[in-house]
Amino acid sequence: MSDITKFIDKIICGDTVEIMKKLPDGSVDLIVTSPPYNLKNSTGNGMKDGRGGKWANAALQKGYSHYNDNMPHKEYVKWQRDCLTEMMRLIPEDGAIFYNHKWRVQAGKLQDRQDIVSGFPIRQIIIWKRAGGLNFNAGYFLPTYEVIYLIAKPKFKLAPKANAYGDIWEIPQEMKNGHPAPFPVKLIDRIISSTTAKIVLDPFMGSGTTAISAINFKRNYIGIDISPDYCESAKKRIKQHQSQAKLL
Repeated sequence: MSDITKFIDKIICGDTVEIMKKLPDGSVDLIVTSPPYNLKNSTGNGMKDGRGGKWANAALQKGYSHYNDNMPHKEYVKWQRDCLTEMMRLIPEDGAIFYNHKWRVQAGKLQDRQDIVSGFPIRQIIIWKRAGGLNFNAGYFLPTYEVIYLIAKPKFKLAPKANAYGDIWEIPQEMKNGHPAPFPVKLIDRIISSTTAKIVLDPFMGSGTTAISAINFKRNYIGIDISPDYCESAKKRIKQHQSQAKLL
């Protein structure tokens, strides 16, 4: 195992499971992440035939730069469970994982991600209520939320007074970001500010939002992403944010 200090405040480009394996046990206090949702594997969201609604000309329609988001479901589940297993190893006894995912109807039945998260110590489900979109299926109501699984080790506690927040967070999604599925900074700010974590890892860093939020609260970050494009854009965004923060 290597020393965690060489990963601190860095964006590392590569396979997330392989890179996480290089980090020592219990070396990160908090993990905040949103993996690719495997959306191109969907049976009815309009992405395959270009009916993407407000997303039709957006980055989401074009997809990720180095990942096709279209794995066979069983492979996707195994991959995500492997990711979560590594994440669990990396957090200490008072650590936690905030794992954002999206429920969807697949072939007429709810896909609630239990096949991914079952067996992991889920303490709470937070509902992230975002703006709605277009619903191409008359068989169910328009989905307007995503879920954040709080997966916690036994001694995890929120920061003082953070438990006053409810478990439904109404925060608009980020629309002016080149990444296909960016986190809103306000969403990550809510999570990081609600903990006392010193080192925050995002194994699917994307455009760098988790790092931006960590900087906002004077925490250290570690980011991993498979796309060299996103790694470079995240580094530029972080540098720009740090320059602006110094001017304030």
